[in-house]
Amino acid sequence: MTNDNFKTASIEIERKYLVQVLPVLDGLKATKVRQGYLTASSDSIEIRLREQDENQVMTLKSDGGLERTEVEMPISNEQFECFWPATKSARIEKVRYLGSLPSGLTFELDVFAGDLSGLRLVEVEFSSREEAESFVAPDWFGTDVTEDKRYKNKRLAEQGLPAE
Repeated sequence: MTNDNFKTASIEIERKYLVQVLPVLDGLKATKVRQGYLTASSDSIEIRLREQDENQVMTLKSDGGLERTEVEMPISNEQFECFWPATKSARIEKVRYLGSLPSGLTFELDVFAGDLSGLRLVEVEFSSREEAESFVAPDWFGTDVTEDKRYKNKRLAEQGLPAE
């Protein structure tokens, strides 16, 4: 039996940066996101629930930095609400802004709320490792934290802001 809503496994290639100074947000699409984790930060995989606008998704991601395997499956609101209580100790809330870089690449800027208020991260996805490695980030992107596990959303949801 197959599920046509199930997204087959893909490799996600992305870089993540710690934003110190926000760019102009006027004209960017903004959506509220809440997500929770069903797995611990010490687990080798991540299972995440995400609600963005009216859409709910369950995602499985492998461990990793620049490259990770990702499988997404849309779920119903009823399914989301059934699993949501199990994420009580590992949740984040943020507003996600989508924008375009002069190169044509899309960025996702996350401005966190709640216990993570003040944290801002921006991510860019790439079609290849070579493209990711040759990427020159705009100044406002700040420090590259792609390989810094302290800035993984799952870890942030469980342990809060990293100590400096």
